[in-house]
Parts: sequence; C-alpha cells; structure tokens
Amino acid sequence: MGRFIANGKTRLAGRVDVSGSKNAALPIIFATIAMRGVSVIDNLPDITDVKIALDIVEGFGAKIVKEEGLTYIDTSDLVYSVPCERSVSALRASTYLLGACLARFNIALIQRFGGCNFSQRPIDMHLMAAEAFGAKSDGNTVKSSGLVGASVAFDKKSVGATVNALIMASVAKGKSVIHGCAREPHIDSLIDFLRSAGAEIDVSGDTVFVTGRELTGGSITVPGDMIEAGTYLCASLITGGDVSVHGFNKEELCSLYEALGMSGVRVNSINGGVSLVGVPEGYISIATAAYPGFPTDLQPVLSALLAVYRGGEIVENVWQGRFGYLGELGKLGVEYRLCDNRAYISHSNIHSGTLSATDLRGGAAAILLALSADGMSVIEHGEYVLRGYEKITEKLRLLGADIRYVE
Repeated sequence: MGRFIANGKTRLAGRVDVSGSKNAALPIIFATIAMRGVSVIDNLPDITDVKIALDIVEGFGAKIVKEEGLTYIDTSDLVYSVPCERSVSALRASTYLLGACLARFNIALIQRFGGCNFSQRPIDMHLMAAEAFGAKSDGNTVKSSGLVGASVAFDKKSVGATVNALIMASVAKGKSVIHGCAREPHIDSLIDFLRSAGAEIDVSGDTVFVTGRELTGGSITVPGDMIEAGTYLCASLITGGDVSVHGFNKEELCSLYEALGMSGVRVNSINGGVSLVGVPEGYISIATAAYPGFPTDLQPVLSALLAVYRGGEIVENVWQGRFGYLGELGKLGVEYRLCDNRAYISHSNIHSGTLSATDLRGGAAAILLALSADGMSVIEHGEYVLRGYEKITEKLRLLGADIRYVE
C-alpha cells in the first residue's frame, strides 16, 4: 500500500503528455492469448493493471520482452493452467480471459474477477456470447469442442462482452455477426490489433462482421489515454492553471468539452495539444453513457471540479453505486447529496485533510482536490491510482505540483 502526500494551493501550468490508454492496452494484451506468434505492442503504459495482465499471460507460458519502448509477447507455445487467483481478483479486465482462453484452449474458468470495488458487474452477457459460439457452462468452467461462427445480439452496450465476443469470433470457424457492440475508442484499437493478426473484421455502426481465422502475432501502437487527458484538463481548471495536454485524440473528449462549454469554458487547440480557457460560470449537469456519451471514468474527476466551482448534477447510467468515493471527498469539504443514481454536488469550501482513495478514478479526484486546497493532504491507498495513471507524481511535479508518493 502507499499514500500520496500533497501540499496544495498549487497552480498547475505547462505541458503534459499522456501515456498509452489503459482501457485499450488490457484487451490487446489478453487477445494475444488467442494468437500463435510474436505480437509487438508500442506505447504500452507502465501501470499496475498492465503489469498484472502481463503476469497472467506469462503464466500460460508466454515469453515477454521489452526493448526500446516496444513490448514483444510471444504466445507461440502456450499451455492452459488455472490463472493465479490473486492476479485475477485484482483486475476487472481479467474477464477477458473468458473469450481468450476459449479461443486458444477451448476452456475457461469462471473466477472471482476483480477491479475497483464500486459496483456489482455481472458477466451474464459474456457467458451468453460464449454459448452463442458453441461453448457450454459446467459449474465454474466453460468448455468448447471448437468455437463456431454465430450471430450475437447484445441488448445493452458492454465493453467487456464486446471484447470477449470479438476475440472469440476472430478465431471461430466461419462467419459471425455481433449486434449492439460497444464502440468506445479502445474497441476500435482491439479491432485494429485483431486485423493485424489476420482476422477479417468489418464494422457498420454498432454491428461487427467477423470471419474467423487462425491468428498470428499482431502489432499495434496503443493510443493515448483519453481519461488521463481529461483528468489533466480538469486538474488545470481545478487549480486555476494553464495546462496543455498532448498525445491523445482530442475528438474523443467531445462530451467533456460540451459539458464545460455550456458553462463558459472554451477549448483551445494549438501545437497538437489541448487546453481549456476560462472557468465554469454556471451549474453543470451531465449524464454518463456509452461512448460517445460522457465517460463514467471521468465523472469522479468532474465531481471535484463541480465542488470547486458552481456545483452541478451527475447522473450515473453505467455503473450503479459508483458514487462511493464522495464520502471520502467529503473529508476535504465536498458537500453533496445522493438520490438513487444521481449526485448533487454543491460549491464547497475545500480544505486539506486525510482521506482514502476508494478506487482508481476517485483517487485521482482526491489528488486534484488536495492540490487545490491550502495545506498538506494525505491520500491513503494511493496504489489504486497507480493502476491507471503512469508516472502521475512525476507528471504533476513537472506541472508545478508539490506531491510525492510514499510506499
């Protein structure tokens, strides 16, 4: 475990380059299990979740080498074994083992899949997809005598179920059609990676057409992390700063720009970077939704922004119970009220204090508030933040923050 120690009243300013996307990297890593050959991944972020995912793949016999910013994953010779329970329970993306292991070994174990503990996240849609491709559940085990092409229809958007369906369809014998797919940018990255390994994939809206093939090693550059970018843009506003964020596709954050624009904040694009001009001058109301809607992973950071400025309302439509972090932010003065899946956040008198990170994004929100407060704050369980933000202390310090991480 670790803690962040931050001295506040810091105006962040300067340039920050975001790292590779966590949400894109994890499905790519697990997809290598379905391939026979050497995959080459560029811009893989150095974060805890990626390290755990690589350890899990290595447990099947993969050989992993890192050289000059590239990660080589050789999955030519894998043997199925029960994945480490501790690693699986630490990582929500370990659900991708269902599709990847069925694709490679025709067997997958239903384990205690982990991740941030803010909501019950069922796997019924994942299992439905597996059964459509010919797999059958037997207790805690899902088995197949060989995946076959299928028609799969999801009745709601699910990134995880879409990832598993794409991996299975890419090796299944014959043609598959997947309706109702999630269309987040990291889904597009996975599709690009599967194509590079030999899969035939066509996309039309939220329907994906796949012809299964034997997959060889793939190659891809992990795109910049839009959630990390949104975090630093909000950090700039929260601290009254001037931060230019680089290394991501600015179009992916249109929902954030729109929400802030309604309150008077303008987007400035210059020299390949993005910065925000002005301050929120009114009440902000957003509702999280599947992409291109407002991302659920940014709502905790936005809540910190609302507390510093004029307040606002957040409707959480993706993960029930995701507002657990607000109790901890209250220790820094955040005033809020919860009603079902809504959080009403008031303009608050933010002060320093000691609190705990309850999850990855809630921990990031705590850090940003601490940097805006007068005095020293301590954020316990800071290891949650390291799951998804590469070199966050170093990047914040380059922007002028007085912050350190202590194991």
